[in-house]
Amino acid sequence: MLDALLQQISQCRLCEPELPLGANPVIRAHRDARILIIGQAPGTRVHQTSIPWNDPSGDRLRSWLDIDRETFYDARKIAIMPMGLCYPGKGRSGDLPPRKECAPQWHQRVLNELPHIELTLLIGQYAQNYYLSDKPKTLTETVQNWRRWLPEFIPLPHPSPRNTLWLKNHTWFENDVVPFIRNRVHEILMDELPFTGSNEC
Repeated sequence: MLDALLQQISQCRLCEPELPLGANPVIRAHRDARILIIGQAPGTRVHQTSIPWNDPSGDRLRSWLDIDRETFYDARKIAIMPMGLCYPGKGRSGDLPPRKECAPQWHQRVLNELPHIELTLLIGQYAQNYYLSDKPKTLTETVQNWRRWLPEFIPLPHPSPRNTLWLKNHTWFENDVVPFIRNRVHEILMDELPFTGSNEC
């Protein structure tokens, strides 16, 4: 059952010795979820609050999807599972990459409990490298070829403020890709499943 699996994940200490702030796995899921967001790893603010995408990156992501916080954090609609479930620490230029232990340990087990996912948003190169076969070498080329993986996946750049320059230099993303994503997300969310009565989240 998903609720038991999420409880098990919350107690994971697999790589805690390598984590500067200790283990605090951040994940949200419900069996009824129709959309899955797979990003990189929590930042310090998300680690402190245990709320995924609770930062400026999340604000931009919600703007891209054109949904409010209430909808975004409704696990019956949107599941959120990063490549690394815990804050990995600080590197030379931003946070370290997600820990490599998380996805092989947990992802497929969670996916097995999410039978209604219609669309998975792969945010950033780590999620794209893990889930997309025969992808181009660069994130820019991958996002440019986003239609290749429809209807299952859509690759996105990370919405971090650090990527503001990338967005300015690649206006086609917000002009062409974002409107499609918004329409598809709204289309899926409007066609909700009947409530199952489960409290899994």
